Amino acid sequence: MDGGRSGEDAFIARFLRPLASAPGALGLLDDAALLTPPAGMQLVLTKDALVAGVHFFPDDPPDTIARKALGVNLSDLAAKGAVPLGALLALAMPEGVGEPWMEAFAIGLGEALSEADCALLGGDTVRTPGPLTLSITALGGVPAGSFVPRTGARPDEAILVSGTIGDAALGLLLRLDLERPGFAPLVSAQRAHLQRRYLVPEPRLALAPLLRTHASAAMDVSDGLVGDIAKMLAVSGCGGVITATEVPLSGAARAAVHAEPALLRAALTGGDDYEIVCTVAPHHVADMIVAAEVAGIKLTQIGETRAVPGLTVLDAAGNLLDMGTGSYSHF
Repeated sequence: MDGGRSGEDAFIARFLRPLASAPGALGLLDDAALLTPPAGMQLVLTKDALVAGVHFFPDDPPDTIARKALGVNLSDLAAKGAVPLGALLALAMPEGVGEPWMEAFAIGLGEALSEADCALLGGDTVRTPGPLTLSITALGGVPAGSFVPRTGARPDEAILVSGTIGDAALGLLLRLDLERPGFAPLVSAQRAHLQRRYLVPEPRLALAPLLRTHASAAMDVSDGLVGDIAKMLAVSGCGGVITATEVPLSGAARAAVHAEPALLRAALTGGDDYEIVCTVAPHHVADMIVAAEVAGIKLTQIGETRAVPGLTVLDAAGNLLDMGTGSYSHF
């Protein structure tokens, strides 16, 4: 052996150690990392796993897989009002995953870490006979006492959502069926937009301080807008109503829904948006929307909370819409 250096050590040294420059990572030479939270901050921890064939296609570009693995965790931190402090990566690779794949993966992960000012602190790498599996544990920080819970919504508050909804769900459907009627009128740029939104989440980290200041409750939209709002309101002990036509759609999504109206339900209940939905007291809404715009993020009011349990989805005429289960579920 090369001075006790294993194949795994060489793999880590080549692909992952260059990404772990933070002092607490200890050069990835130890069995653990060392993290000192900034003074006055509380830790926020989250973890998501991604499995090939479930959360992404096995032939997706490796750099987008890396970006998605980190992005879904950063989205959770943002929804809690937290700033990233570091991440731990577990990577289980089938035998077919070779050096070119890992090189592209490392480039994508390195770029995503740098953009979020998030340190790679450590993790684990193993071989597996099963599908490619990644799990990232992200660590963030919030000023003590300012964590934004999922459980804080109260009646008579505004329901706001960031960005546009349904792009990722439609991007997945486009990938599965290019000839679907709703996608026929889309130009190449619109198709590329939907596909990119499915491949790479855009965690709304710039919203974190605004959520701490203005939001009573927040969560990221990972499993479907309707279902995720319903979950947040249920654990908060209240209900709400949203109007489907107020939900912000991209130009590509609007064109697809116009060509095939049934796609509206897919857009409102499909997963992988990784936008943020929050509840805000009425007197804070205008200030929050303006501050978000300054930060480069669009916020849209799509409904209100109410005391009566349950979430109601209405069309523009006030008619009840059937959204089914409202979101994706693994179980």
